[in-house]
Parts: sequence; C-alpha cells; structure tokens
Amino acid sequence: MTPAFSSWQAFFAMGGYGFFVWLAVAATIIPLLALVFHTRWQRKQLLTEIQRRKSREARIKNAQNQQEATL
Repeated sequence: MTPAFSSWQAFFAMGGYGFFVWLAVAATIIPLLALVFHTRWQRKQLLTEIQRRKSREARIKNAQNQQEATL
C-alpha cells in the first residue's frame, strides 16, 4: 500500500486543487461549529428562562398561601 501524497506540502496542495478543497472543508466546518455553539447558547437561555418561571410561580404560590393564611 502506497501513500497518496509524498509530503505534507503535497497533501495541502491536493494536486493543485488545495484552495478549493480547503475552502469546501472550511465552508462545512464553520457552519457546523456555529450550529453547535448556537445550540448550546439557546439551551442555556432556555434553562435560565425555565428556572426564572419556576421561581416566579413559587413566589406567586407563596403569596397566595400567605394571603389565605391571613384570612
């Protein structure tokens, strides 16, 4: 079995098509990474919003219980 490229320089040049190959790789990797980071950011925002709503509901319930206790 022989290697497809004789050196790292030949690997990066890709037989004269290196610019297009690496441009295509970058055009694929960059949006995928952006999607991962955006998804993580959205998840963090969603969990924060859920926690905020739960806290608000607990405060409302406590206020109602206190109001019923004073009656």
